[in-house]
Amino acid sequence: MAVRSGGATEDRIMEVKIEQGFLVLADISGYTSFMAKGERGHAEPVARDFLELVSSRLSPLLTLLEVEGDALFVYAPSSRIERGETLLELIESTYVAFRDRMGAVRRHTNCGCVACNSIESLDLKFFVHFGEYVPQRIAGVFKLVGSEVNLLHRLVKNHVTEKTGWKAYAMLTDASLARLNIPPESFHQSIETYEHLGDVVTHNLDLHHRHRELAEARRVVISTAEADVVRERDFPCPPPVLWEWLNDSHKRSLWIEGTTWTARSLPSGRTGPGASNHCAHGKGALIEQIVDWHPFDYYSTEVKNGPITIRDTLVLSPTPNGTHLSHRIIMDMPIPRFAIRPLARLIAKRVMKLDECMDKIEQLLNT
Repeated sequence: MAVRSGGATEDRIMEVKIEQGFLVLADISGYTSFMAKGERGHAEPVARDFLELVSSRLSPLLTLLEVEGDALFVYAPSSRIERGETLLELIESTYVAFRDRMGAVRRHTNCGCVACNSIESLDLKFFVHFGEYVPQRIAGVFKLVGSEVNLLHRLVKNHVTEKTGWKAYAMLTDASLARLNIPPESFHQSIETYEHLGDVVTHNLDLHHRHRELAEARRVVISTAEADVVRERDFPCPPPVLWEWLNDSHKRSLWIEGTTWTARSLPSGRTGPGASNHCAHGKGALIEQIVDWHPFDYYSTEVKNGPITIRDTLVLSPTPNGTHLSHRIIMDMPIPRFAIRPLARLIAKRVMKLDECMDKIEQLLNT
C-alpha cells in the first residue's frame, strides 16, 4: 500500500508494509515501588538483572523492540512461530527462570537494606496479542505502529488481580489464543473495557500455579548410561527454535521421511504428560505417548510397535553457537536383555534412520 504525502517542493511516496505477528509485553510488577523505595545502588542492579534475564529468555524466538521502563516490548512475525503453543511454553519457562533467579538472589544476599528485603515484592506478567502492525523507522529508530500495538499496551491496565488475586499471570487476547490453537477452557476469561476500543475479551493464566505444576511434575529421564542407543548432535539454533522443529507436527513430517504427524490427544488442552501424537507411515500408524515434558530442556516419549516398546528422552542444552541435542533410546523386546542393545542400534540406524533425520533437520535449518 502506498501513502502519498505532499510537500512544498515535492511529493513523496512512502511504501507502508502491513505485517501480522505476535505482540508481547513482559512487565515486571512492583518495579516502580521497588525502585522508588529501595537504595539505588542495590535496586538498579537487581532490576537490570531481571530485565536482562527476561530479555535473554525471550530473545531466541522474539525480537526486542523497546525497553519501556519496567517492561519489554517484543514481537515475532507470524512465520517465525508455526507451533503456537511454543510461545506459551516460552512464556512459562521464562517465568520459571525469573522465579529461580529471584530465589537465588534472595538466598545469596545478607544485606538488610530496603531494596534487598523487597526483592520478593517483584513479579512478572505477560500480555499477548496477535494482529497487524506496520514496521516503521522513525528518526532512525525501528518501531511497530498501528491500532493492534495500541491495544496491547492498553491491556496493562486491567482488573485481573482485582478479580482473581493473582500477582503473576499471562493475559492473551481472543486473537492470540486462536493463533496458539489452545482451547480456552484452561484459562480464566475476563472482559476489559477500554475507551475507543470497547470490550476486549481476555484469557488469563495463573503463572504462580503453573510454576508449582512444573516444579512438582514427575521426572522421567533416560540417562546415557542406561540407553541402548545414544545420538548426539549440535545444531546452529537456540533451544526454543530446535524445540519447535522437534515438536511441530508439520515440521516433523518434513524431517522424518515418509511420515505424517498429527496431534492426537491433548487431555488438558496442552501438550504435556498424557498427551499423544499420531504418526502415519506407509500403510501403518503409531501412537506416541508423552510421559515427561519440560519445554526447551527435555521431553520423554513412549511408542509401542507390536512386541517392541521404544522409550526415549531428548535433552536440549544451550551452547555458545546453538543447541546440543542428546537423543537417548531404550527398547524393550521379548528377547534376552543382552541381545537387545545390538539389535536396538541396528533398528535405530536402518529403520528409524536417526542420523538421516538429524541431517535433515540441520539441512532445513540452513534453508
